[in-house]
Formats: sequence, structure tokens, C-alpha cells
Amino acid sequence: MTIAPLHIRRAVLGDAAALARIMGHPDVLPNLMQTPYTSEALWQARLTDMLALGKPDLMLVVERPDDHGEPQVVASAGLHPAGAALRRRHAMVLGISVLPEAQGQGVGTALMQALCDWADRWGQVLRLELSVFADNARAIALYQRCGFLREGLHIGFALRDGQYVDSVSMARMHPNPPRWSPGA
Repeated sequence: MTIAPLHIRRAVLGDAAALARIMGHPDVLPNLMQTPYTSEALWQARLTDMLALGKPDLMLVVERPDDHGEPQVVASAGLHPAGAALRRRHAMVLGISVLPEAQGQGVGTALMQALCDWADRWGQVLRLELSVFADNARAIALYQRCGFLREGLHIGFALRDGQYVDSVSMARMHPNPPRWSPGA
């Protein structure tokens, strides 16, 4: 099986329908900290906010050619401020979603590498944080391969399909935080 080349780019307003399709996919939604019944209008509003001048959010999408050679968005990932507090500006929260037909093909790894690269080299980010459902072994393995460490278990963290489920908190620290050397 030949895997089509990937193109990672920053999300634009025109990606709202694709994000709604990915986040609402019945095999993707249960592993996200999102709610059902997402819509293009909802993602249009979210993207409008995230893409506003001066916002620190980074939202990426992965495109690859469909059967007709047309680019199709098959995954998304974002970094978002951990909060408004001045003392938490060094931390960002990560989220990722990949369509089932693109899973197991390096799409998630490529997105994670792009986010970590941006955070380490351009974003002034010391700490990347995420929450993942405790039973999502595939995602946890991906995060561990990308340098994330498990920090804790949250019992009954989120409601998923009518049941409270646990989540794992994970974080990755900048591997080589920038320093300034006067006169160097």
C-alpha cells in the first residue's frame, strides 16, 4: 500500500467544514474532549477567534491527496494557551484528531513533531500539556514517543457516552530551553 505524501499547514477559515467532519466522526469523537454535534458554523467561529491577530493559538491541519488527487484534510492538531494567568504563559495545551483512514500511517507523528518544533523553536513554550482518556493506549504511546511523560490520573474526569471515564495528564518540557548569553 502506497501512502500519499502529507502536507502540514496552518488552518484557515475554509477548513471549518473539514474540522467539523473530523471532530464529529463517530470513531474520532469518543477519544476527544469535545462534545457531539459539532458544526461548520461552530468551527468557523472557533477558527475566527484562534486566527485573530495577536492570538497565541496554533492550529494545524494535514492534507493528503484523495483518490482523485485533490487535497483532503485528514487530521488536525492545535496548541492553545493553558490559561489567561500571567504565570502560565509558558504552557500550552495540545489537542489532536486524525481520521480513522489516516491513522497508523505517520500522520499523528508528523503533526506532533510539527507542534513540538513550533513550540520549541518559535512559540516561547516551555511546557506542553494534554489530557487523554486513560483507555486510549494508541494515543498515549504516540505522546510518549514524542517525549510526553505521564503526570497523573484523573478519576471520573469527563463524561463520555453517558459514563464518567478517567484521563491521564501528560506533559512535555522543552528539551533545551533557550538562554541568552551576553556578548556571545
